[in-house]
Amino acid sequence: MLERVCFTLLAFAPLVLADGPGRILSHHAAADFALTADPDAAQWKGVSGIFMENGPKGETHPDHRSEVRSRWTNDNVYFLFICPYQELHLHPNPTVTSETNKMWDWDVAEVFVGADLEHIRRYKEFEMSPQGEWVDLDIDRDHPLPEGGWLWNSGFEVKARIDPAKKIWYGEMRIPVKSIDTRPPAGGIEMRINFYRCQGKGAHRKYIAWQPTHAATFHVPEAFGRMRLEP
Repeated sequence: MLERVCFTLLAFAPLVLADGPGRILSHHAAADFALTADPDAAQWKGVSGIFMENGPKGETHPDHRSEVRSRWTNDNVYFLFICPYQELHLHPNPTVTSETNKMWDWDVAEVFVGADLEHIRRYKEFEMSPQGEWVDLDIDRDHPLPEGGWLWNSGFEVKARIDPAKKIWYGEMRIPVKSIDTRPPAGGIEMRINFYRCQGKGAHRKYIAWQPTHAATFHVPEAFGRMRLEP
């Protein structure tokens, strides 16, 4: 089973930066909006995104093909996750009033994003669970921060919803742009990004990536794709 290695530096061959097909467009919204975790809400209708259905090493998981959409405003960037599942692996004592460290031991959706295109091994990590738990981390692969960076606080917000009849859970994030990038948001700005899921338990545990990392960890910034803020 794939083991998640969060903060240990791994030795691996240099990878080609994912500047080709690995692109997601974040579509501009005129104003901020309430989080609903609803793909049929007005702010998400007609917004195209990307799909992640591969394991970190490129193996396919078509039964867990997950959609990610994005929007941005003058203050925030939004992500909507649509996550089919076969079984949920949930924390038995969830809390939504403070962040939950080591959430990746349970079911989560994750965004890794960095705005410094020169120093790509410094980026931010945002996670949420189907129960609305959350954690954000400041990652520096060359100079790891105390406590692995999880004491950093971005001020981001999440909303989650489970549809047991359809066996899909929905998650929405609102992340302050200033917590990611020093540049004022504007059309044409690009960031480096990847999306992941951890799903299920035991022998049925799945690890799903948008851009495969080809390593036993999600923390391979050389494999990130790109996100472009569209006007």
